[in-house]
Amino acid sequence: MTVRLLTALPLVALVAACSTTPAYETPKLASPAPSTWKAMDGWKAAAPSDHLDRGDWWTLLGDPQLNALAERVKVDNQTIAAAEAAYRQARALVKEQRASLFPSIDLSASGTRSGGGGTSSAPGAGGATSSGDTKRYSASIGASWEPDVWGRIRASIGNANASAQASAADLAAAQLSAQGELATNYLGLRQADIEIALVQATVDGYQRALKITQNRYDAGIAPRSDVLQAQTALANAQSSLEGLTQTRAAYENAIAVLVGQPASGFTIAADPAWTAAVPDIPVGLPSALLERRPDVAAAERRVAAANAQIGVARAAYFPTFTLSGSGSSTASVLGDLFSASANTWSLGLSAAQTLFDAGARKAQVAQSRAAYDAAAANYRQTALTAFQDVENQLTAVRVLERQYALLETASRAADQTEQMLLNQYRAGQVAYTDVVTAQASALSARRDLAAARVSRQTAAVALVQAIGGGWTGL
Repeated sequence: MTVRLLTALPLVALVAACSTTPAYETPKLASPAPSTWKAMDGWKAAAPSDHLDRGDWWTLLGDPQLNALAERVKVDNQTIAAAEAAYRQARALVKEQRASLFPSIDLSASGTRSGGGGTSSAPGAGGATSSGDTKRYSASIGASWEPDVWGRIRASIGNANASAQASAADLAAAQLSAQGELATNYLGLRQADIEIALVQATVDGYQRALKITQNRYDAGIAPRSDVLQAQTALANAQSSLEGLTQTRAAYENAIAVLVGQPASGFTIAADPAWTAAVPDIPVGLPSALLERRPDVAAAERRVAAANAQIGVARAAYFPTFTLSGSGSSTASVLGDLFSASANTWSLGLSAAQTLFDAGARKAQVAQSRAAYDAAAANYRQTALTAFQDVENQLTAVRVLERQYALLETASRAADQTEQMLLNQYRAGQVAYTDVVTAQASALSARRDLAAARVSRQTAAVALVQAIGGGWTGL
């Protein structure tokens, strides 16, 4: 038996190099990837990689408090914590699969004592003992190993490893998403601060205008309708102020959740004079940024995992081989347990093959191929969505830049018109209706300008997410 086993070992080692897993290639897109973005001339092609450091991209906004909150998101956000735990679980599964490449060894030992009825006393003995006592000691060691003849175990490892890499990309995506959501909510909160200050100043102005109108009415210079219009404008502005207060509170509560804090115990001080930089987007940014997007990387790795699973399914067509060996020793005296006369051993080689399964293995292979096709289609769709996201945000960045310049002009003109008509009303040259209309237009223009500035910053944040991280260091 030993000779036969030793003769079979080289054959097993030879066929162990076989693999049933198809050679993997990254699925090609339905159409070639563009080398430039149509929304921005001058972008050049490059070949970045998902493992590149995305950097602390939120520092592009130049806000120290946002920087501090982003660091807290890294540590305290529970969505990120869950994604990190899933990644550790995936890495542990890789180690578990890799352990299958090595033999498993078992060791057992036992000792028993048994006796029958009756006792006897020996001269000089300290007492009575059972005349039928027997002792038995045994130890055994065994090992088994399933050679990876057809690459099934290696395919399982490849599947687990690709899945772990996809999980790592999911973790990066969770971090990018949480940090992007934080930046967006923070910008929204600061926009609310600015608008609250603008509306509060407008409310103060409307209160003064109401007092002037009331005095003119009391003096018989202005009609009652002027007073009512002034009261209406003031009430509408006060209502807007209450709505902005609610909006700010919602943003603040959302930020609390992102940094892992109860909303009831989390506050951010208002800053009516807040300003933040609008990041400049360099013309030289590369356009081939898909590999840096975590969702695209995760989708591609799941294609690789599905490809490896085809190898696992195809390996079921072939027989499995198992090498086993064991040794044991039994003795009635502990000192004799490891003597040659007490030892026994065995070596063996076994093979198993399914002869008939009514097409189950064929169906499993077909299922694996269909899963691969689905993963490849999902990858292509994710890539197409990535291109769409970048194009949308590039367009938004450029349009908002031009729009902001126009709104600045409109706001200055509206402010001047408001002041001119208010002076003319005091001089009795125009009706109060004209003043109310000018005040509403001026307030709307000021709020639109503030919103446009924050929208430019928000678009920059969205562009960061679309390209999978910041552009510093590229």
